[in-house]
Amino acid sequence: MALLPPDPQFVLRGTSAAVHTLHFSCGSQEPDVPILFSGSENGFIHVWNLKTHRVDTALDGHGRKSVYCVETMGGKNRLLSQGRDQRICLWDLAEGRTSVTDSVFTENVGFCRCSLLKVAQGRWLMAMAAKALEEVQVLELPSKMSVCTLKPEVGAKLGTAMCLKLWQLNCGSQPLLLAGYEDGSVVLWNLSTGKALSQLVCHQEPVMSLDFDSEKAKGISGSSEKVLSIWSLNEQQNLQVYKTHKLVNAGISDITIRPDKKIVATAGWDHRIRIFGWKKLKPLAVLDYHTATVHCVSFSDHKNPSQRLLAAGSKDHRISIWSIYTQ
Repeated sequence: MALLPPDPQFVLRGTSAAVHTLHFSCGSQEPDVPILFSGSENGFIHVWNLKTHRVDTALDGHGRKSVYCVETMGGKNRLLSQGRDQRICLWDLAEGRTSVTDSVFTENVGFCRCSLLKVAQGRWLMAMAAKALEEVQVLELPSKMSVCTLKPEVGAKLGTAMCLKLWQLNCGSQPLLLAGYEDGSVVLWNLSTGKALSQLVCHQEPVMSLDFDSEKAKGISGSSEKVLSIWSLNEQQNLQVYKTHKLVNAGISDITIRPDKKIVATAGWDHRIRIFGWKKLKPLAVLDYHTATVHCVSFSDHKNPSQRLLAAGSKDHRISIWSIYTQ
């Protein structure tokens, strides 16, 4: 008999707007309090204390325009956020500060979240959808120097970049970029040549979200359809479809592979969070709590596996927190 899905461990309320992005910072040692950052449609970033389940700080840097990406940069005091005001902001939160220290004007009006990759101590690459419709720009941070602009070949009708994932096999290897496009393609880009290494049509509709496991050279993507696409990357760096999984209801807003590469979570337009085994995409659980679209899912980075959590943010203004590590 199948186990009944659990209830949320707790629920965070008080964003007073739809939640579009979540990011944990729980990896530091005691006595540091584990925290969760959330970005909302009303332009606020909330810093949640996961011991008290309350907001410690509300950051306001995007002119009340929706925030749809929040990431930390080497510790919870360095924050990056991206909003519908076409700005990516860098924050310094040390010693209780709440100020934007720098920003990048993207000139892009879409919803494509930027992607960050640490390449050296204090040095990051950031990929973002550019002003020109099909282009992706890669900058180095904190210098904001341009690394490359990735343009599809003439005649390739990819449409806008919808989702991005920078990755590298190990510290010394070349950073690469996976990008999902409006035409349903996933493209692997070489940043040093600025050329596409491989392209695969995974979906009939725009790719809404993707994640990639560089150890297994295997990725997963979702769209507005009823299909999850799992694809792999061979040693010649060609993308190929590995398998597809049919969903009960259409529409995936976000996909994330747990850091231990054991399970994967999806955020559904049908208000549900689905959990799959990553090895064979075996359905493990359907978490049913929210009353509107789930926009984002995020796994925590607790050092101790038994403390690790899954958070989901929804259009219903709530963030549900789940413990699914115990089994």
